[in-house]
Amino acid sequence: MTLYDEVDGYFGALVPEDAGLLSTRHAAVEAGLPDIAVAPNQGKLLHLLAQIAGAHRILEIGTLGGYSTLWLARALPPEGRLVTLEIDPAHAAVARDSLEQAGVGDVVEVVVGPAADTLDRLIGDGTEPFDLVFIDADKESLARYTEQSLALSRPGTVIVVDNVVRAGGVVDADHPDARVQGVRRMVDLLVDHPRLDATVVQTVGSKGHDGFALLRVLP
Repeated sequence: MTLYDEVDGYFGALVPEDAGLLSTRHAAVEAGLPDIAVAPNQGKLLHLLAQIAGAHRILEIGTLGGYSTLWLARALPPEGRLVTLEIDPAHAAVARDSLEQAGVGDVVEVVVGPAADTLDRLIGDGTEPFDLVFIDADKESLARYTEQSLALSRPGTVIVVDNVVRAGGVVDADHPDARVQGVRRMVDLLVDHPRLDATVVQTVGSKGHDGFALLRVLP
């Protein structure tokens, strides 16, 4: 166990996982899904950000097993709605089952298919703007997802983009990892963007050295 793990464990009393969260996490493991879901403290951060933003409508890009989805869904008011996008039908099935068992199936819509295509469809349909967007999908497409999320937002919408530090790889302009280059393209998009105010916070913990971008949509 690393010191980072010990620190996460120490603060764990602030983010206890109840039966629904534990069951959702364990179901993903049992189904063989990649172990890339947010950590409990990160899930709680998303939950708090959604509440601080007063979010009634949430968009999540990248469902996986529904762990972060559950944290976000529980931040919604009774009339709230969450749309989450997942490319893998098997992952979506695991998430749907877990979310239903956790009691939020009626407020969450899991949409299967390539996220870029689904986002284009939502934009074309004139979908009501979202109050918070969480982007946690393939990093190669982050710039595109950010632009599409903006088109589905309103002034004041909060956009959170996960896994943008890549263990520091983002500082290397010639890095061979396409995920790193995807993050760099997003950062290039954000610099001096007329409608997005942004920062990035580095994190260390049970998920290693990474970080997230926090964006706010301007008028």
